[in-house]
Amino acid sequence: MDDRPIGVFDSGVGGLTVLKALRELLPDENLIYFGDTARVPYGTKSPKTIIKFSIQNTKLLESYGVKMVVVACNTSSAHALEILQEEFPFPVVGVVEPGAKEAVKSTDNRRVGVIGTEATVKSEAYRKAIVSLDPFCTVFQKACPLFVPLIEEGWLKDPVTLEVARRYLGEFKEFNVDTLVLGCTHYPLIKEVIGEVLPGIRLVDSAEAVAREVKRLLPYRRKGSGGAIKVLVSDKTERFERIARLIMGEPVEIEEVKVDKE
Repeated sequence: MDDRPIGVFDSGVGGLTVLKALRELLPDENLIYFGDTARVPYGTKSPKTIIKFSIQNTKLLESYGVKMVVVACNTSSAHALEILQEEFPFPVVGVVEPGAKEAVKSTDNRRVGVIGTEATVKSEAYRKAIVSLDPFCTVFQKACPLFVPLIEEGWLKDPVTLEVARRYLGEFKEFNVDTLVLGCTHYPLIKEVIGEVLPGIRLVDSAEAVAREVKRLLPYRRKGSGGAIKVLVSDKTERFERIARLIMGEPVEIEEVKVDKE
């Protein structure tokens, strides 16, 4: 039995969707989450900065004795995953590859849409991953930079969010996609809004796929009466606490910590 926790990090509150999926699939595992709320969003930052922040976040989780780290941030997965896998002695799992696998499995007409941050879309990570799995897939991508700030603001069902979604997503109807990858772990929080704009299109949320990948990679799983959850942030706010409670379905104790700047 291995009691060490599984570490998870994201730029903000969105990665809690992955934490919840892990909790549901692996209820006995100890989990520790870090949301870099002081530096959110990552999607508008340079690759160099994204890599630096991702290394700092992983070092923070390493200090808590984790046995694995899940990069629950598509932007960090797209730009920093390979570097993290080389630099750290434990498994590091990203969200892009599991999401791509789900998209290829889901699509019937091989026309797949991907929405994400500017950095994720520019990286071409999803396009490359999907086409490597099925060269006959056509991938249409769209950056949606306003979604993360709206979600972090807690405007999950607000008319403003719906209007922004209409402006971003309308073109996917013209592309005749049958599957849309939510290429940011924040986006499942507005799944209802996206579904209203694009009815009938299958929405791929990589959180469950990532949880299954983590389960597959764990050589020894903890057995007990239920694992503990620790949530860390770089800037503690009432808004984060409110959304965290909404996602997890239970009150969550949140601790503010400093990220090593070196």
